[in-house]
Amino acid sequence: MELTAHDIITWMKKTNEKIQSNKEHLTSLDQAVGDGDHGINMARGFKEVVVKLEDTSYESVSDALKDTAMTLMSKVGGAAGPLYGTAFLKLSTSLKGKSADYTHFLNGLEESLAGLKQRGKSQEGEKTLIDVWSPVIEKMKESDDFDASLLKHTAGDSMEKTKDIKATKGRASYLGDRSIGHLDPGSVSSFYVFEALAETIEGGR
Repeated sequence: MELTAHDIITWMKKTNEKIQSNKEHLTSLDQAVGDGDHGINMARGFKEVVVKLEDTSYESVSDALKDTAMTLMSKVGGAAGPLYGTAFLKLSTSLKGKSADYTHFLNGLEESLAGLKQRGKSQEGEKTLIDVWSPVIEKMKESDDFDASLLKHTAGDSMEKTKDIKATKGRASYLGDRSIGHLDPGSVSSFYVFEALAETIEGGR
């Protein structure tokens, strides 16, 4: 299977629907460990992404992802905008001039992860969205084509595991041990991103 520009737009629309539906949930999670604005910021950003993508016609996956990245960087406040913007920009750059087949797309996600680590100055096990992106990518390496079930289950399990992690990065790190028992809001929004990708793949087969 190969993703098209149309698939990217579908992916972002589905992500937006999930974030709009769960805006209050993301906000309440962030109120427990952060600034309390993750839901509002993500909802505003992805709403603008959909507006931008629907207003433009795209020849390539890379161009659609680049506009996604730039919109998130300019419209999402807090730490999430630069992080998600970096992830999608790295994916866009990696796919420039290439088809979005499984190998190229997976390589692009690895670039995204490297960008997240660099931008957030973070690694696995620090209770950030990396704790979803990294296990998903590792699991994808075991497959040779898009697998919706693998994406959903790995992202969901990884998100749940952030409850048991003590935060050592970002605002949540101020809580120390009290951050244990709370889901990381960035990991939850990342779950929605990968769940939406899984549904896009299911629809595209």
